[in-house]
Amino acid sequence: MRNQIPLVDRLLRGSHAMELEPEEDAMPASPAGMLAARAGRARAQRGLSLRALAEKLGYPHTYLSRVERGEQLPSEALADALDEFYGTEGLFAELLVVAVAAEVPVYGRKVLEEEKRAARIQTFNSSVVPGLLQTENYASALFTESMPGKDAEQVALQVATRSHRRAVLDSSTPPLYWAIMDEAALRRPVGGPAVMADQFRHILDVIENNSAVRVQVLPFSCGVHPLLGGSLSLLTLRDGVTFAYVESFASGTPVDAPAEVLELTMLLDIARSKALDSRESVSLLRKYLKEYEDDIDS
Repeated sequence: MRNQIPLVDRLLRGSHAMELEPEEDAMPASPAGMLAARAGRARAQRGLSLRALAEKLGYPHTYLSRVERGEQLPSEALADALDEFYGTEGLFAELLVVAVAAEVPVYGRKVLEEEKRAARIQTFNSSVVPGLLQTENYASALFTESMPGKDAEQVALQVATRSHRRAVLDSSTPPLYWAIMDEAALRRPVGGPAVMADQFRHILDVIENNSAVRVQVLPFSCGVHPLLGGSLSLLTLRDGVTFAYVESFASGTPVDAPAEVLELTMLLDIARSKALDSRESVSLLRKYLKEYEDDIDS
């Protein structure tokens, strides 16, 4: 059973298995940075190499290396494995929760909290690939260009947070994930042809191998639709309650008033009615994939 002492108190007081004293003259660490540092320190205290730890935990050493460098957040399973191996009584699992929440804007935290409890997630994106379908390279290129003035570490944390969220689709009981995206998201070359080709291969692979995922494309030929210029997510929880999340530019708004949720659901239904069906959408994705692959070779 995990220690019930609040996380903040534990970070201040320390743990019997691993001291948590700040380094002299060190700047306050972000939760993600603290998690990475603690992981590296715990391994060093055991005198283990990354490869040796990988053999004991059953995870690739390259994955563990990215976690210790702060380039990727651990999965919940890895955080639990680290706690069990080091005897840290839930410290890594709790740091993971705080790290993920810290990198999500306040207005988006309700979505983060509810994604894991959702029975169905319906989403529309007008200009980029939906977040839970993004590859790390696509997300990195997207955040680098859309976060001017942010340093590489901040961008890496945003990418790591998005990568961690994708795990919801790989869970043992994933929600039905129904994504609709405007053809503009296919045409816009985020990160260049190689990144886009890899992104489309990933989407096609997910469609083929995950029966809980549906993807449709709204083609340019459909003309005007009611969701131009923004993104909308509808999360239906397992108790049947649905709430909406509307996002545009650098802000977002959770919506849970029944009348407003119903109105947004109707707008999404209209957009979906204009979209290509699953087979046609896959054909269009393959067409764009070939074009990006040809650009790489040219």
